[in-house]
Amino acid sequence: MKTEGIEGTEKFSSPGKGRGLNALKHFKVGDLVFACPAYAYVLTENERGAHCELCFTRREGLSKCGKCKQAYYCDVDCQKSDWPMHKLECSAMCAYGENWCPSETVRLVARIIVKQKLHKDRTQSERLLTLKEFESHLDKLDNEKNEMNEADIAALHHFYSKQLDFPDKATLNELFAGVNNNGFTIEDEELSHLGSAVFPDVALMNHSCDPNVIVTYKGTTAEVRAVQDISPGDEIFNSYIDLLYPTEDRNERLIDSYFFECDCPECTSKSKDKAKMEIRKNLSTPPGPEEIKKMVTYAKNVIEEFRRAKHYKTPNELLEICELSLEKMGALFAETNVYMLHMMYQAMGVCLYLQDWDGAMKYGEKIIKPYSVHYPLYSLNTASMYLKLGRLYLGLEKKSLGVKALKKALAIMEIAHGKDHHYIAEVRKEIEEQ
Repeated sequence: MKTEGIEGTEKFSSPGKGRGLNALKHFKVGDLVFACPAYAYVLTENERGAHCELCFTRREGLSKCGKCKQAYYCDVDCQKSDWPMHKLECSAMCAYGENWCPSETVRLVARIIVKQKLHKDRTQSERLLTLKEFESHLDKLDNEKNEMNEADIAALHHFYSKQLDFPDKATLNELFAGVNNNGFTIEDEELSHLGSAVFPDVALMNHSCDPNVIVTYKGTTAEVRAVQDISPGDEIFNSYIDLLYPTEDRNERLIDSYFFECDCPECTSKSKDKAKMEIRKNLSTPPGPEEIKKMVTYAKNVIEEFRRAKHYKTPNELLEICELSLEKMGALFAETNVYMLHMMYQAMGVCLYLQDWDGAMKYGEKIIKPYSVHYPLYSLNTASMYLKLGRLYLGLEKKSLGVKALKKALAIMEIAHGKDHHYIAEVRKEIEEQ
């Protein structure tokens, strides 16, 4: 069944496949397929003071809200425009003080409830798919996910008791599950987390591990650009997950978070799995399947351990976890193995936090070439790594290496973000200043 379209695309549904988005015209690499303003969004608390709450502009000298002194804006116009959403939190932040701690998801859902009351008709974010049509998969949630939903609903009632008229519990359950299944993380050019949002029309696209489009952000608008040539009649595919990992890992993540298994050409052929799971060369005895399986289990466990440890261990303790795990995995895995790369990436992040620029550079140099092999051609992960490395090089007075890395980042970013994006102008300026 075919329904309405948007800017050269068409929503479709087919038995067994569900909804999706087809192309009605040819899109070449780098073309903007469509843009979608956020239906609702929230700036992450860590970026307050660095970005405007309304438009997410990043600059110095932002003006703060005179009442709560926690929200920052470009000017009075931005502050006034944001008031219908900010007033949800402003007085509550003052009242709760340091005890104000709803999760980002809770803050986002509060804003969605307000938006639904203010806008009964379809918005510019819902030209193809309305927020009420989101798949929630409530029947597939395990106990842990149901408990998280319950905790979020309790927090919503606790922190917004004076600001909101709450829907009934069943509606809230559906809303939280729908947001968790269809929400987006807004990130900057180095993939740092800026906030959370819902973009209904963008959520319509199905997943592929070999996507033909990429989603980037210009302020609080999502832009969908072609990263492969797309012909009329082709389905438009986005990727829901990090594509670094082998097929089995990717599908575990898809089943856990989105309740489906991928059958794209990459998952069927597993063409990159061997390189992603590279074993050290020149081992005296080649490892057997059981030995490899055991090390993979260790790798997955240490990745999870590190994720949890970030909440309570010191940076030096975190770096020690990285170094010890790399040493253990390195007895079997090549440095290009994705589990090694994962822990190197974490180690690089800790080094950047500790301002150990040489340490960060050392890890970045080991990561960048394998990233270029394992990820698709126009990958934001690869671009952000070139950016980080380039900026490190420049800071360490390695100008020629810095300019070379920034130019490689730029080549990817011009396709992914579009040549008129302010990130492109910023990187070009960095290059010109050398």
